[in-house]
Amino acid sequence: MASAQTITLLLPARSRFGGQRLSEATGRALARADHSRREADALADVLDVLPRGWPVAAAARQRDVGDAAGAIWLRADPAYVRPDINGARLLSYGQALNLTADDAASLLRPLKPLFGDAGFPIDAPSPSRWYLRVPAGSKLPQFTSPEQALGADLFDELPQGPEGRRWRALLSEAQVVLHNHPLNAQRAAAGLAPVNSLWFWGAGALPDRVQSRHARIASDDETLTALAALAGAQVQARPASWDGELTRGDALIDLRDARDLAALENDWFAPLLEALAQGALARLRFDFDDGARYDIARSQRWRFWRRQLQSFVGIANDE
Repeated sequence: MASAQTITLLLPARSRFGGQRLSEATGRALARADHSRREADALADVLDVLPRGWPVAAAARQRDVGDAAGAIWLRADPAYVRPDINGARLLSYGQALNLTADDAASLLRPLKPLFGDAGFPIDAPSPSRWYLRVPAGSKLPQFTSPEQALGADLFDELPQGPEGRRWRALLSEAQVVLHNHPLNAQRAAAGLAPVNSLWFWGAGALPDRVQSRHARIASDDETLTALAALAGAQVQARPASWDGELTRGDALIDLRDARDLAALENDWFAPLLEALAQGALARLRFDFDDGARYDIARSQRWRFWRRQLQSFVGIANDE
């Protein structure tokens, strides 16, 4: 097995784990590790994008079709919005809706004249990734990513200001079209969530340059994977657990959605620490979303006087 210079685990903020207990092996390794802080945002540290920003739609469009140059792109992903007593909430979007290519084509058919007449042609090279082509130089409002909006009050997450007014009106018209679409009656009869809205996000043009020091990136995050592909990294979906396949070249594994420390220990920490002990890895980095970093190397086993960490509670206050 070829040795990797570094395996980086991108992890949630340590506070997310509360008082969950670290295993003896992990607590010992972190106590003996080199500890530092990252000042940049986690993704900004992984990806160097010029000009600055996160033009996810253009990056994903280039990956999916290869025609992103010369326009601004906006994702208009299929979504399920549920009304409630206080308004409405985004409950599902994109891949989670399990649309087929035929489903997407059927839903798009009445939407194409609506968006085409507005000057924003819509298409779906993937059933879960829908795109609007926006003329270069157009002014766009700020759009919220679906991950951030999920479960939140829809009104608070819609684009605001003078530019946002036009997009809110377009969304309302699209919602009427989708509400009346016969496919949604079929989905409801089958116990599936309707596709009754769109989610606009990820606006921007293709960046001039994207670089990453990671040769391989395993993630389910669309922003990270779409832009990492532009950087030339080998991108893949995150496996369920460590399988040893990511040791060929510097690799990053995105685990920011993890909340169960015991599952992390079993699926990732324990096998990676064992690989490090056996010399299969040169270094293992724990990179937390709160900026804390722990760089673990085999040579640190001689730091036996450092007291083992029991949990992450209180550590941030002691730094």
